[in-house]
Amino acid sequence: MDSQRLLQRFLRYVRIDTTARPDADQYPSSPGQCALGRLLVEELKSLGAADVRQDPHGLVWATLPATVSDACPTIAWCSHLDTSPESPGADVRPQVIENYVGGDLPLPGRPDRVIRVADNPELLALCGRTLITSDGTTLLGADDKAGVAIIVETAAWLLEHPEIPHGPIRICFTCDEEIGRGVDKLDPNTIGAAACYTLDGHGSGEIDVETFSADLAVVTLRGVNIHPSIAKGRMTNAVRAAAEFVARLPRDAMSPESTDDREGFLHPYEIEGGVAETRLKILLRDFDARRLDVMAERLREIAVQVGRDFPAASIDVRIERQYRNMAEGLSREPRAVAFAERALQRLGRTARRTIVRGGTDGSRLTELGLPTPNLSCGGHNPHSPLEWACLDEMVESVEWLVALAEVWAERP
Repeated sequence: MDSQRLLQRFLRYVRIDTTARPDADQYPSSPGQCALGRLLVEELKSLGAADVRQDPHGLVWATLPATVSDACPTIAWCSHLDTSPESPGADVRPQVIENYVGGDLPLPGRPDRVIRVADNPELLALCGRTLITSDGTTLLGADDKAGVAIIVETAAWLLEHPEIPHGPIRICFTCDEEIGRGVDKLDPNTIGAAACYTLDGHGSGEIDVETFSADLAVVTLRGVNIHPSIAKGRMTNAVRAAAEFVARLPRDAMSPESTDDREGFLHPYEIEGGVAETRLKILLRDFDARRLDVMAERLREIAVQVGRDFPAASIDVRIERQYRNMAEGLSREPRAVAFAERALQRLGRTARRTIVRGGTDGSRLTELGLPTPNLSCGGHNPHSPLEWACLDEMVESVEWLVALAEVWAERP
C-alpha cells in the first residue's frame, strides 16, 4: 500500500472546513461539505471509477466495476464528509509525527493541551508508527476524513490492480452525520448492495456490531413574562423552571458522567431561550430501545413535578425518534460481520466485535434494511482538539477493505 499517498489524501481533506451546523435548515448544513465532495468527485474520476457524481444533496457516489465475470453480491463502503460542531473545524493545521518514540504529545498551537499517554494508553503500542494530530486549536477531523481517505485510497489500489478479484463495489459519502442527518437524503435502494460498511470506527481491527438506540427529547417550557419592576406575583420565569427541570434529572445514574459499557443515559446538552420560553434538548440513549420509553416517561413525570412548582407555566415534552441499535438488523444478514472477520483473518489479524456508545450512519441504514457494520479507521479522541490518528492503522484498514472485497467475490 502507498502509505504516503494515503497520508497526503488525509492531510488534504482535513484542511477543508466541513463542520456540520445543527442550526442550519439546509442539507448539507455547511458549504465545506459540498466543496470536499467536489474534490472527491474529481479524484475518483481521475482514478477511473465509474458512475461518479455529486447529487443535488451533496452526497458523493461512485462505483468500482467488478473484476470477475461471475455474478457476486454488490457491497458498499460509506463515510461521512462532515466534522463535529463540538470543536472548531476551520483552519486545521495538522502535525505529522513520524517514528513516534513514546511519551505525551504536546500540541504546538495550544501549549496547555497535551495528548497524554495516561489518557490514551493505546499509544503504548504505537511506538515507531506515524501519528497525526491538530495543532490543538481545532479538532483534527479524522472523524471521518480518515474513513474518506481510506475508501478513496482503497479505490485507487483496486483500480490500479485489476488482477485482484472483486465484485461491484459502491462508494457513498454522506453529509451531516454528526448532527444526526446523515441518511436523511439517502435511499438504501439507491446503493443496491447486499451489505454496506461504514469506515467510522476507533483504532484498528474493530467491528462495531451494536450501537445505542437513540431518541431526542425537546422540552419546551413557557412562562409569563412581565417587566421585573412589576413582576411580584405575576411573573413565571421559564428559565428558572428549566433550571428546576434539569436539576431533577438523575446525576449519579443515567447520566453520561456516571455510566459506561451497556448502561444508558439521559443527557441534557442544549438550553436556549428566556423568561417567556426556554427550550431544553435531552438525548435519550440505551442499547435496549424499550428502555427509551421508560426514560421518556421519566421526563414526563419530571414535567408534572416542575409544573406543580410553577403552576402558571406550561411544559411540553416532545420525543423525536433518531436511530436504533443495529444488532437486530445485522442478525438478518450474518455474512456482513462474518466476512469482515474472515477478511482480517486472511491478513493474519483477529477482529474484535465491539459496541458503540453512540450511533453511525450504519445504525439508520441497518434499520432501513441495509446491514451496515462499522469498521475501524485509525481515529482516536473524536470531537476534540486532542483528536489524533495513526497512519499505520489507516493503512491496515485499506488492507482490510481489499481483503473484504476478495472475500465477497468468492460467491458465498
